[in-house]
Amino acid sequence: LMTLGIWLVGALLFVGGDSYILLLVGMFLCMGASTLMNTTINILVPVIFAASPGLIVNILFFIQGIGTSGAQNIVGRVAVDIVNWKMVNGVLLGGALIGMLILWFFNMPDVKGKEKVAISYRRILQNPAFVYCILIFGFYFIAEHGILNWFLLYGIQGLGLEHDEAAVLLSIFFGGITVGRLIFAPVVQKLGIEKSILIFGSIGTLLYTVGIAGGSSTAIVLSVAGLAFSILYPTLVLMIQNYYPKDCIASATGMILCVATLFDIGFNLVFGKVVDEIGMRAAFYILLVSMVLFFVCLIFFYKRVEENVESTDKSTSLI
Repeated sequence: LMTLGIWLVGALLFVGGDSYILLLVGMFLCMGASTLMNTTINILVPVIFAASPGLIVNILFFIQGIGTSGAQNIVGRVAVDIVNWKMVNGVLLGGALIGMLILWFFNMPDVKGKEKVAISYRRILQNPAFVYCILIFGFYFIAEHGILNWFLLYGIQGLGLEHDEAAVLLSIFFGGITVGRLIFAPVVQKLGIEKSILIFGSIGTLLYTVGIAGGSSTAIVLSVAGLAFSILYPTLVLMIQNYYPKDCIASATGMILCVATLFDIGFNLVFGKVVDEIGMRAAFYILLVSMVLFFVCLIFFYKRVEENVESTDKSTSLI
């Protein structure tokens, strides 16, 4: 409820604000609240569904993706000017209020654990996985959220597509994320967290490279990359829990995602200026570079950190 409240404040700034600064503050609140909500879901799932967290978390994100994919298509067609954009955000405000009412009357399962112990933030920071996880999530956020925030303009200004064509391609990307989470959830359960991330991360990087490098002729390939992206974020969050003791998983996850979100905010802060300088087509290669760096950091993480963590405080794998 508190997280939804933060999101509501950000959306209110979208509806009532008319300055660039208020827009940035609103983005910070809304994106931060979305990350917090997703993090909360990922933390709760292994506790409530201990037998198959990888399967359940991807199914839950599939349900979330239904709204995300449909919204991208609808908003991309409707929010063609500032007046309609504010109207759309007003509708989203109403949806968030309905969500708060549902949560208010919903009886969350009370999972009682062991007595709470003091959390050592120094131990979290000194874990060799900490910096790598920040880099992995930071570059991933730029790669995925860059599509969310900029693909519509990229299609129109960078590729010369019609407004509705660009909206359809964006909808396909998030439709792939939605369907992929349902289809590939059992795959994650079978392969395990690390192998799943490596396989889907490599496919996503390849599709990103082809989709962006080929311009308008391969734009559909970039849209299809949503299938490869589908399981990455929820499974990446579960991955953190393999490298920290159970008593500090929530704090470690929150700290990592909080710092990594700064990558996303910094990207959106400067991307518009970069577009003005070199054009949307060339600027979009930043997303490709971020996706490549995400995968490179992932490889280094598995090769250099795992051995160190195993000898210190790596917890038993959930899958």
